[in-house]
Amino acid sequence: MRVTQSMLSSNMLRNLSNSYSKMGVIQEQINTGKKISRPSQDPVIAMKGIGYRSDLNRVEQFERNLGEVNNWLDSSDDGLDKVGQGLQRVRELIIDANNDTKTAEDRDKIAKEIDQIKLQIRDLGNTKVGDKFIFSGTKTLSPMYDPNGTAPLYDANGFLDANYPGVNENVNIEINAGVEITVNTNGIGIFNEIDDMMAQLLSALEDEKNTGVKGNYDALLGLTDENFDTVLTARSDIGARQNRVEMMENRLSSQNLIVTKQMSDNEDVEYEEAITDLITQESIHRAGLAVGSRIIQPSLVDFLR
Repeated sequence: MRVTQSMLSSNMLRNLSNSYSKMGVIQEQINTGKKISRPSQDPVIAMKGIGYRSDLNRVEQFERNLGEVNNWLDSSDDGLDKVGQGLQRVRELIIDANNDTKTAEDRDKIAKEIDQIKLQIRDLGNTKVGDKFIFSGTKTLSPMYDPNGTAPLYDANGFLDANYPGVNENVNIEINAGVEITVNTNGIGIFNEIDDMMAQLLSALEDEKNTGVKGNYDALLGLTDENFDTVLTARSDIGARQNRVEMMENRLSSQNLIVTKQMSDNEDVEYEEAITDLITQESIHRAGLAVGSRIIQPSLVDFLR
């Protein structure tokens, strides 16, 4: 086959163009830090990258869910802690009221303080996270206590009716694939019992004030202790769930690091290797230019000499 000058020039230009393309790809990798900028460059890397990003998005969503879980659990624990403090004060007041040296005026002052504690505990029963009432079961848009509440959602005392659908149900949040945790505490029974005990205590103080007959403060003290134990039990359960959430946070944090590393290994450029490849390609390109200059240098006059 006859090789013409035109064929040599065309081959040289094609090879130089390919060399420029290879250097351009390497330069783009160094500039972006990524092995590919388009899926067509390496479909395998692209598909793996999509999978890794999906995994990372799921982990990040679960981490956001854990933030919401912590918000619920911390708010529940804080609310019940305040309830426990109120019951401790009520216990002190009952012991004080049981003192025979107390006058009717003293007991009236005790009754007023207990009434304020009762109102405070009712307010704690309406604790919210964002716009959701955390002690109302799945009826999160309804306060646990509403003096103006009507049946069938509320009972005669203004509390959510424990028999109403959703009031005693759990609020669950997914914290990992197929793993859910209960974030609320069933407060209806706790707050109803405390409110009922408060009503009995106030009634005993009022009867003693009107009739002079001493109330059964020992029994009321026992009820107070029972309610306090119930609150402690609920807080213990919250603490156990908080420990589980902490372990899940550590697990998700590890998953985040693992997936991020896998994604980096799949997509990120090894700069040392890329720079070395660029230098090599530049050397090849210079050699091509040198050879090309020698090929296209001769003219017709040179041949006629």
